Amino acid sequence: MKKILLSVLMLLATAGMAFAQADLQPLVVVKLNKNESVTVKQLKTRVKTYEKQMGQTLSADDRKKILDTIIDEKLMLQAAAKAGVNIPDSAVDQYFLQWMSQQVGQNLSEKELNDLIKKTQGVTLDEFLTAQVGMSVAEYKAYLKNQLIIQQYVVQSKQSEMQKVTATDDEIRMFYESNKASFVMNDTIKAFLILVPKGNDVDAAKNKANELRNKYVDKKMTVDQIVVQANIEGSGYQAGETLIPKTEVAAQAYGLNYPKLVELFQKEEGYVTEAAETPTDFRVLALEKKYTAKMLSLSDSVQPESTYTVYQYINQNLTQQKQMAYLQTAAQELAASFNTPANVEWKKSGDDLTKLLSWSN
Repeated sequence: MKKILLSVLMLLATAGMAFAQADLQPLVVVKLNKNESVTVKQLKTRVKTYEKQMGQTLSADDRKKILDTIIDEKLMLQAAAKAGVNIPDSAVDQYFLQWMSQQVGQNLSEKELNDLIKKTQGVTLDEFLTAQVGMSVAEYKAYLKNQLIIQQYVVQSKQSEMQKVTATDDEIRMFYESNKASFVMNDTIKAFLILVPKGNDVDAAKNKANELRNKYVDKKMTVDQIVVQANIEGSGYQAGETLIPKTEVAAQAYGLNYPKLVELFQKEEGYVTEAAETPTDFRVLALEKKYTAKMLSLSDSVQPESTYTVYQYINQNLTQQKQMAYLQTAAQELAASFNTPANVEWKKSGDDLTKLLSWSN
């Protein structure tokens, strides 16, 4: 019996080693700047991510397209390295936080983001991101860094051509006419915001918020004085003027529920709120000026107290869209120019490749 059991265990171990070896098989070697293999395991990892996002199993043909994408990425990354292009991790972290902050509707540090996700979703940021895009934070940042390096390399390589890609006057006016109904300025208030983080002493933070509020109300400190002091290292608070539209998103961003924001809009200019508590800080809002909602023309400013017009806004956005489309095409053309037999060596092809791409999940 022991001999039979031992034989079964050896057979299972051998099968496991065979699967592991199969996953480590190189499908392609990319060698534009250095020898770099694309293994079955690497492809499976990327395919798993796409399948998770799409909610379906991909065909062998689809997996081949993903393999081609990985090859193009490696060619472009090797070309970027050869050209000395790199992106610091700090820039990747900043880009990641900007993207995540847009998802949750407020600017947060990575720790604050993790705390918020844990509180609202009951999972860590790692678990949340894995569920959403199939990658952990570290994996997503590594992927993001590669994409940013490739983008920077293409911009550097095609800068002069890209600068010629701009929106025309006809395109700007046509876009405005097609989307005129969306160019509306909401009821908006200009407010002075004082924000005191709780830190490790909630009572001290509350007292500081009340103290600053009272000095402002009693005219013992002006807006400028409070802002200047806030910028001194160790001041313990933040302050500045801001524009707040009458929307639920804005209410959440400023630690208010929507009815409270509507109530604030009904107050007279000069009204100052009490120090309101949020999960992370105490906030004071002083209503400085009110602006009534209106339809915007091409020559109107996109928001109060700005010289940035609707025309300029559309021009910038259409130009960015056209330049991004150009960069995408340019990236594909550059990758295709590098994808030669001298730079890409296929280790598997034909039926052998199709068989390897036809694994079952």
